[in-house]
Amino acid sequence: MRPRVNVLTLGVDDLARSLRFYREGQGLVSEGIVGTQYEHGAVAFFPLRGGLILALYPRKEIAWDAQVP
Repeated sequence: MRPRVNVLTLGVDDLARSLRFYREGQGLVSEGIVGTQYEHGAVAFFPLRGGLILALYPRKEIAWDAQVP
């Protein structure tokens, strides 16, 4: 099996502002923020070439998920 990266996740301070930056400033396509119905689930995905996905995740939520203060 060959290792590969499918999802690159960035922790951001302001999810809505970061979504606008990547959409409007970088021209990437996204369905917007999804998962808001879950307590720690809000995220934005950007499909990229070669099957790579860029995910933006609030920094506080990624810390919670990793169990880091």
